[in-house]
Formats: sequence, structure tokens, C-alpha cells
Amino acid sequence: MDNLTYEPKNIWSDANDSLKENIMGFSMGYKQFLNEGITERKCVRIAKIMAERAGFVPIESKNRLVYGDEVYLINKNKNIILARIGKKPVEEGVNIVASHIDVPRLDLKPVPLFEETEMAFLKTHYYGGIKKYQWTAIPLGLSGIVCTKHGDVEVDIGEQDDFCLCVTDLLPHLAAEQMKKKLSEAIEGEKLNLVVGSIPANVENYKVKQTVLEILYQKYNITEEDFISAELEAYPAFRARDVGFDKSMVGGFGQDDRVCAYTSFCGILDADIQDKTAVCILADKEEVGSMGNTGIKSKFLENAIAEMINMQNGNYNDIMLRRCLSNSACLSADVSAAYDPAYESAFERRNTPFFNKGVVITKYTGSRGKSGSSDASAEFVGKVRKMFNENNVAWQTGELGKIDIGGGGTVAQYIANLNVDVVDCGVALLSMHSPFEIASKADIFMAYKGYRVFYEN
Repeated sequence: MDNLTYEPKNIWSDANDSLKENIMGFSMGYKQFLNEGITERKCVRIAKIMAERAGFVPIESKNRLVYGDEVYLINKNKNIILARIGKKPVEEGVNIVASHIDVPRLDLKPVPLFEETEMAFLKTHYYGGIKKYQWTAIPLGLSGIVCTKHGDVEVDIGEQDDFCLCVTDLLPHLAAEQMKKKLSEAIEGEKLNLVVGSIPANVENYKVKQTVLEILYQKYNITEEDFISAELEAYPAFRARDVGFDKSMVGGFGQDDRVCAYTSFCGILDADIQDKTAVCILADKEEVGSMGNTGIKSKFLENAIAEMINMQNGNYNDIMLRRCLSNSACLSADVSAAYDPAYESAFERRNTPFFNKGVVITKYTGSRGKSGSSDASAEFVGKVRKMFNENNVAWQTGELGKIDIGGGGTVAQYIANLNVDVVDCGVALLSMHSPFEIASKADIFMAYKGYRVFYEN
């Protein structure tokens, strides 16, 4: 008789030498991606380079699409879609893996630079859900783009430079009042100011601010007004590293959701072309609701699929797109929260993912009464489960903590609104949304393997 119970196994327990080597080897490229893909724009740039090395070409370089074509589309330098054209017409449906490349962070305000007590600071506005106290007293870099009257300028501070920026905190000797407050109130958003200078210039007013402006002008040709047309993101200025004596984990910033972004686009690069067209999309703005013209709520995905349909037969109409979406399937590739024994009261152990037990299939997310969740159908979850079992993809299931505590959402609900079958499927993390998140290397590799299998079926 078949085993009637469900109990995910620790991947390392039965792993042979070949699998162990694959797990460890795959993490090397992933850590490099975390170190280099600091912003959404940089993630897209890396994905483009990797895609072109694998033979993908811009879709606009094609007159029409045929079986076997490998193309990509970029939207406003913050989204990229990769597609492998299958044997069947696109109109008959595609297999989509959707992840996001934006991360919780500190963004500069439009007018950020100010001086107090002969010290210069940059004001920030935090992006996404963070614990504000985690961003004080750590080295921070600054990366992004500034649009000046002379042209666009890329800023990278903290990666190659021998200096960094930081947000100050109050010494414990004087923090009696601060430490009486809730964690959410101990550090106010308006106090997340980056220290950027303390040497005064030989001017009458705002002497340190003037010094900083002169440095920025000399290095980047930036004036104070140029900050208004800038996208500058502060991030923890330390590199991704192996974690543990056995080096079985990866620690680093931005793994929500760049761990799923990297594994999903590596999966499509390596996938074999099958009957259905495979589509990988890296989206923006998930951490703040997926809105805007670079979020998954935008028309970019629909427009890209419509373009593919039109380039296949040259006789596009809207009903073809609707048929395609209704016949499509999607994995919403986003992370989950791994069980942490240090905070066991937040989890319900029977329905919680664990490290080293595989990629996590999450039937529904949301909060409390499943609010903000698409809730995948039993049929589609069964299809994904069968697919993974038949291809030796280690998987598990789990929810995001106890029902009444909180929860979260992903892009799944917005793709489901297009009448696409969709379920959440990603890597479980420890310390999610912190400056240093931790993931299991075994789970990372199984995510890659699972996404690749999904593209091919």
C-alpha cells in the first residue's frame, strides 16, 4: 500500500553527491546576483545580459514569432518578460512564472538634503514593510539614477567606494524613554535620515550642505534641484554571504523576492521548449501594492502577450488575448515565512514551511479571513503537486503564520483577476523584510528546478 501520510523530508537527508554539488554550485551565481542587483533597474539589466547570452533577442528584432523563438521585452527599465515560443499557438495559453524585483528599503525624498548642527543629512521615505529600528546603525549604500539637464547619471555609493552612509540611533545610556515605546514607534519614519557629511565649506550659510553639494557636483554633475528627478535607494552595504558552519544557507539583503526572480529567470533560460509558450515576468512595485505602470497591475503583461499573438498570425483581435489568458497557468513566485523556533508563537506548525524541505506551495495568502488572496483551485494545486512529484521536485505547503496574527499578499490575486489559474510557489525565508534575510540553499535550488519543470509542462 502507498504511504498514506504527508511528511516532507529534509532534502539533505537523501541527497547524493551530485545533488549536493548542484545545490552548492547554484548558490554561487545567486549570491552574485544579490550583490549586483541592488535596484530594479540593475536586476533588469542583469536579466537582459543573461538572456542574451542564452540566445534570447529583443522581440522588436523579429518580424514574426515561430516555434523555438526566444525573445524578451523590457518595460521602462524596471520590468522584463522572457518568452520561449512553444509548438502551440500563444492563443491556446502560456505558462507564466511571475516574481517581483522591488524590495523593502529607504528611498530619498524629493528634497532630501539638509543641515543641522553643522552636519549634513539626507531625508528618506521608507518603501514597503520594514521594521524601522533595523535600519539604524548599519552601513548603507545609495544606488539609482538622477535625471539632470545634462542627461541621466547613475549613482553608486557603498559598493565600490571606501565609504558608506548610515542612520544614527540613540545610545542605550540615554534611551530610557525610547525603550518604553513599542518597536513600531521607537524609531520614527522622519528620523531615518542618512548622515552624509560634517566638514564645513568656506561659505556663510549651510556650510556642510555646501560641501556635500560640491562633492556631488564634482563626481556626478548633480545639483540640489536634480534630486527632484531622481530615484535613489538606500540599501544595506554588506554583501550576500554563506551562513552556518556547513554553509547551507544564504544570507543577504533583498531575497524577498529576488530569490524567486533569480530562480525563475534561470529556469526559463535552461528550460526545454515544449508545446506551450513559457513566460517569465519580473515585476516592480509589489511591496507597495503592485500599482503603477511597472507593477503587475499595469497592462505590460497583457500587452506583451497580445504582441506575441499578433506576431504569430498577424491577425490579432482582443478575443484571442482573452482566450489565451483563460487557458494560461501561473506560478506566483514569491517567498514565504519559514518556521523560526525563536518565535514559535507566530506560527501554526502543521501549516508552516520549514527550511530544507523544498519550494513552498501556498494555496492562499491574504490576512485573517483570507483577505487579499486569490485562493487557488484544488484542481490547479493538484496539477502542480503532481508535476513536482513526477519530476523529483522537493516541495512543501504552508501558510504565512497564524490566522489572527497578520498575513500578506502577492501578485497572485492580480494575475488571477485575468482569469488565469495561479498559485503561490516560492522559497521560505527567515528574517523576511530585514536587512539580512536568510534562505536555504536546498530550497533555492528546488525553486529553480520547480519553475523549470513548470515552464516545460
